[in-house]
Amino acid sequence: MKPSEVIFEVTEAVEGGYDARALGYSIFTQGEDWDDLKAMAREAVLCHFGEEDAPGVVRLHLVKDEVIAV
Repeated sequence: MKPSEVIFEVTEAVEGGYDARALGYSIFTQGEDWDDLKAMAREAVLCHFGEEDAPGVVRLHLVKDEVIAV
């Protein structure tokens, strides 16, 4: 069954840019900036599923983990 979407959990990479991990699938990618990440995520999904079985939507969920002193 073809999935309707793939959701990526995106974090800011320590060395700059973004790292992305698909939830529920073994798909990992990264990009130098947000536009690059979008293109790389799309390409990774198409590589994983193939053109005909790829979902119609890729969702990028940015997770920001920030520690502050109290």
